[in-house]
Amino acid sequence: MAECKLPKFDVAGSIPVPRLISLLTTLYALFFFAGCATSPIVSTAKPQEAPFIYHNLQKGQTLWAISRIYSVSLDELIKINQITDTANLEIGQLILIPRMRKIEVTDAEMPTENFIWPIKGKILATFGQIFDNMVNKGLNIQPQDEAQVLASRSGKVVFCSNNLKGFGKIIIIDHGDGFLTIYARNSEITVNAGDSIEKGRPIAKIGAKTKHKKTAYLHFEIRKGHIPQNPYFYLVR
Repeated sequence: MAECKLPKFDVAGSIPVPRLISLLTTLYALFFFAGCATSPIVSTAKPQEAPFIYHNLQKGQTLWAISRIYSVSLDELIKINQITDTANLEIGQLILIPRMRKIEVTDAEMPTENFIWPIKGKILATFGQIFDNMVNKGLNIQPQDEAQVLASRSGKVVFCSNNLKGFGKIIIIDHGDGFLTIYARNSEITVNAGDSIEKGRPIAKIGAKTKHKKTAYLHFEIRKGHIPQNPYFYLVR
């Protein structure tokens, strides 16, 4: 066993001053580092916020309007909530929003205006439904009586035709933000290509019956670019 040597004392029985200073320095260092090793570690990191919030669906709101409120793409909103038809949505239903902050904006501050129904009537075929052996790319709406067709949003008429195959009398309005609306199978067109149109302005007429006594209806589409969208995601029901 190694011999433990004690420090040598001088005649007066005290430790030499230089050696005393060295011992005190060593003891201080031992206590200092021992204290650091046993001190609790306090984290200064902020707790992470939830990566999503819920929106309570209000009367008169559309999925498109909600997507603009939170700056979330409509496609992402539809996918994350697994929505296939807005007919299943109810007032008060919670819509999952994959964002942490809500952007507070009023309707007046919205960058673009909402869509309105071009006419009111019975829905003969919805988006994606097979109609006349074809996949419907919009809504087929049958008016009860002769009705005026209204521009769903403000924009510019970029196309008119009195006899486009499969569409009959048709109007296409460009809304200037990537969206187009299509109004087909009218009985009469009351605007011209190049006209600037305000939302709600009459642009065509449609009767309850055709001259061949068949059921008349408006074929209405909303397109983003040239991709057909489900109008129910944009129209208040």
